[in-house]
Amino acid sequence: MMYIALDIVLAVILDFILGDPRWLPHPIIYIGKLISLLEKNARKLAKSHIQLKLFGGLIVIIIGLVSFSIPFLILELVKPFTAVHHILNILIIWTTLAAKSLDKEASNVYNSLENKDIKDARIKLSYIVGRDTKELSEEEIIRADVETVAENASDGVIAPLIFAIVGGAPLAMLYKGINTMDSMLGYKNEKYFYIGFFPAKIDDLFNLIPARITGIFIALVAPLIGGNILESLRIMIRDRKNHKSPNCAYPEAAAAGAMKIQLGGTNSYFGELVYKPTLGDKKQNLDKKHIKEVIRLMYGSEILVIIIYVIIAYLITNTFKNF
Repeated sequence: MMYIALDIVLAVILDFILGDPRWLPHPIIYIGKLISLLEKNARKLAKSHIQLKLFGGLIVIIIGLVSFSIPFLILELVKPFTAVHHILNILIIWTTLAAKSLDKEASNVYNSLENKDIKDARIKLSYIVGRDTKELSEEEIIRADVETVAENASDGVIAPLIFAIVGGAPLAMLYKGINTMDSMLGYKNEKYFYIGFFPAKIDDLFNLIPARITGIFIALVAPLIGGNILESLRIMIRDRKNHKSPNCAYPEAAAAGAMKIQLGGTNSYFGELVYKPTLGDKKQNLDKKHIKEVIRLMYGSEILVIIIYVIIAYLITNTFKNF
């Protein structure tokens, strides 16, 4: 068990150092291409809304099988070669983590605002959010950036980490495949309502536990930014249902409580206005500093998960040694 823990720790360190380098052919790119191909063919073949919804279910099955089976088979093939097996396990887990890249993209928005270039900030923000950014004010840009980091602290960091802990690289990659599918098809607008039905539901199921764990751990590291653990937990519990997603409100509300700010509200997606309830209390006005603070909460929660996991793995390993 300690060898598995070491693989995960090394994968996290790799992500902290390298992030998502452009020269690396990332597996998620190819998963995304497969999802696009399946969507294109599904739209050609489907003759009704029901058929399109069923094709969405088929896409879930195909992406799930491909995402899990390829890393599983690769690792099984190299199992006799212990060093190679561990190296590949580390590398695959590394590709499922996104803390450094999320930090980089969110900080790019921060830097543009720091340089008082709001147009560039809108452009940089558009790379990481689904909402329309062309007309956003500085406060709305900050809110969108903070919400994205808080939400993706679960989707891009803690959730794949949890799945890696439970089932190694194959399960972590399965999660990333499901999550990528939801980010491409899981919208509630007219275009994706039917084909995205099953991808969105499966993603909600996969994130049910990780989102809640992420919210708790964000609250636990609230003192890193001068926040209060109990207040963060209180806001998370109070506002946990203030989101159309059954999961997103947990990390976002915990972060809002830790930073003493208010998130949520009306956004524009693909030209359609979407109202979201608010999360947190407006004890402070949104400021650029909150982008840096939410990044610290993301890293802090990830490191705390790793520390607790390694301690548990060590205790379990030593307990079995005594039998």
